[in-house]
Amino acid sequence: MRPASTVRRRPRLILMTTLVAAAVAGCTAGPSARPAVIDNDGKPTSATPPAAQQVPLPPLNEPRSPSIKWEDCDEATRQRLGQPSVPDTLKFSCGKVPTTLDAPDLPGRGISRLSVVKAGDGPIPLVVVNDVDGEPGSLYAARLAAALPPEYLRKFSLVGVDRRGTGTSGAVQCVPAEIRTDLLGGDPSAADLEAVVDAARKAGQQCAIELDDSQVAMDSWRTAGDLEALREQLGLDRLHALGRGDGSKVLAEYAVRYPAQVGRVMLDGLPDPAPDAAAIQESVAASAQATLDAFGADCIAKGCPIGDARAAVTAVADRLRNAPATTADGVEITPGIALYAVYSGLAQRSRWVELAEALKTAQTGDITPLAAFADPVLKDTRAHPSRLDGTLATKCNDSATRLSAEELTRVTTTLRDKYPQFGVLAAQQLAWCSPWPVRREPLPPAGAPGAPPILVAGTATDPVTPEQGTGRAADQMPSAVTITWQGAGHGALPLSPCVTDATRAFLIDGKIPVDGTLCPA
Repeated sequence: MRPASTVRRRPRLILMTTLVAAAVAGCTAGPSARPAVIDNDGKPTSATPPAAQQVPLPPLNEPRSPSIKWEDCDEATRQRLGQPSVPDTLKFSCGKVPTTLDAPDLPGRGISRLSVVKAGDGPIPLVVVNDVDGEPGSLYAARLAAALPPEYLRKFSLVGVDRRGTGTSGAVQCVPAEIRTDLLGGDPSAADLEAVVDAARKAGQQCAIELDDSQVAMDSWRTAGDLEALREQLGLDRLHALGRGDGSKVLAEYAVRYPAQVGRVMLDGLPDPAPDAAAIQESVAASAQATLDAFGADCIAKGCPIGDARAAVTAVADRLRNAPATTADGVEITPGIALYAVYSGLAQRSRWVELAEALKTAQTGDITPLAAFADPVLKDTRAHPSRLDGTLATKCNDSATRLSAEELTRVTTTLRDKYPQFGVLAAQQLAWCSPWPVRREPLPPAGAPGAPPILVAGTATDPVTPEQGTGRAADQMPSAVTITWQGAGHGALPLSPCVTDATRAFLIDGKIPVDGTLCPA
């Protein structure tokens, strides 16, 4: 028997003869480089997984008797986007989907309303779910619709979901403004996270008061149940969907709960399923560091205004440590918040030029452009709720991990020493959940046996969902077919033409790429 650390390939998915492998220009089939699968008990194994069932890719059937009442919200959506480059020909409609909170203490009670936005008028709804800490799904779907090739919108209308607790779907707003800055304030040179733990305790207390019984109802498993309610109201016999990052986790759990209702699904950056939260955050820190290097190389190739990227980030943090800056609206920008802003910018490949300019001005004392990258979590309004509160609730409810003060200090020290820019930033997310109620329900099982082929895309250098973790998650899904973009940033769609075309062939034509396909950077 091979040792547990031996790299193991998932057996090739045997597809029905009607499912033809897509010949994607610029893409090649490469060897798997995934680590051993991590089971639910956290122990790696080299045992052979169960054989994948030969479930065909479902057809694209048009909706029958949809019940959602769509209303025109074109102008309102454009105002929320704040992006005039969205073409006038792309129209937006809004709808509401009633769902149940389904909390342990509220069985079958507690009605909420899920907000959805439809972009385009293609005949078949394609549901879009984004990261819980990213842009609300309704807006992400609108931007995606504007960026995808026109073939997508001739076949699909993109239906973006503001998942429970985010955006306009009853956004969680329970963390006081001054506590948000403290939660993100872990100094990259800090020896411990006492201040962050204290902020997390205060945030947890306030959220317990504000949310009451619904506090534990914000998680990915119940969000997957919301998608089933959405599928029914869309009139679909199968749910066709795109997930990005943490949104892919929701769709993976949907496939576990409702395998017979899974349609054509693409997961762009699937989070690591390992139960060791500290190990996952170390992977995030390493990937963030690698993304910073990729950003620096890209910046130099384009005539970078900042020189060495690592040195520039360190210089900004050092400057703020000696003289914290305050934005025009009174928010104090500490080294920790500045590092979070850089991390957010690295995840958004399309904003790398803007990030470089922001770092340049921050080195001269003007922190405003860099602070703008942190605005979505620091600022909280009715129109644009802070993304931090919903993230805190969902991620803490999704995890059973709670570290003691000693464990947290040890992890913080290790990550700070190994990853000077992003080690503490990654560790502080472990501190956020320290005072949060421990999950009483078992974590959902992995795998989704009985589901049809699911396309899983990874990005070689992804600071949010590292490719190694995406590979581990795909290894636990019998029907997963993988494709990897050898680029940098969070998510491959639509940044990689190769992944974009393979996804089009999969979703529209029903063609399955060769498992392990590589797309060039």
